[in-house]
Amino acid sequence: MLMSSAFAQTAPAATGGSDLGSSLMSMLPLVLMFVVLYFVMIRPQMKRQKELKAMLDALGKGDEVVTTGGMMGKISQLGDHQIGLDVGNGMTLQLQRSAVVQVLPKGSIKSL
Repeated sequence: MLMSSAFAQTAPAATGGSDLGSSLMSMLPLVLMFVVLYFVMIRPQMKRQKELKAMLDALGKGDEVVTTGGMMGKISQLGDHQIGLDVGNGMTLQLQRSAVVQVLPKGSIKSL
């Protein structure tokens, strides 16, 4: 014969509620990856931003700082969004507060 017999396949028996459990189990790796991503990347970044904001809010006159460009100086003027940075020889630069990346201990800059 050229054609073979076709047999009807039986449908799997319906089980109540196991479909929901299997869909939740299939989403479990995705949820676990998001939780790990949060604790490894997002939370530490938020902590660093919070510390940087606290440091910028605590800036005061006479603080010795380092800017993003690597310039070191002493704060001579303070504003809401900018600072006056004394870099030596009577030269004062106007910079944004966000340019400050580190506050140095007092007496770190000797040449001023």
